[in-house]
Amino acid sequence: MATITLQGNAIHTNGELPAVSSAAPDFNLVTKDLADVQLATYKGKKKILNIVPSLDTSVCATSTKKFNEYAKGRDDLVVLTISGDLPFAQGRFCNAEGIDNVITLSMMRSRNFAKDYGVLIQDGPLAGITARAVVVVDEYDKVMYTELVPEIAQEPNYDRALAAL
Repeated sequence: MATITLQGNAIHTNGELPAVSSAAPDFNLVTKDLADVQLATYKGKKKILNIVPSLDTSVCATSTKKFNEYAKGRDDLVVLTISGDLPFAQGRFCNAEGIDNVITLSMMRSRNFAKDYGVLIQDGPLAGITARAVVVVDEYDKVMYTELVPEIAQEPNYDRALAAL
């Protein structure tokens, strides 16, 4: 269990992020087209998992936009923004914001991703959705970098995540 804050108030996740150098846990998530995808769907590519509570918040939207810019022209990389938002809402967000270098994935069918990655919020007003985190995974599905953002209203450290690539 990890402790993070929401506007300065302590809340807790269900566990810890995967260890650096460990195998990234597999997942089953849903695309904006309602297709199921797993970690193996992105085999052979470096992956940035931009884990956010909801794209309907300014910080989540900002991190997705920043990673979208970074991913432009990178054929060796896929950026996955993962949230509990419905795929329809994720699609509307991407269309409205011109997001075309990030793949949004929903936990609508299962919270196992959040549990397996240790980011499921256990208490407080956001219980049941994810904490804000970044996990960088190499093309062999090995975890290269992790960050559990200590305050939900704070952006991740982009430079450190990108340097891990």
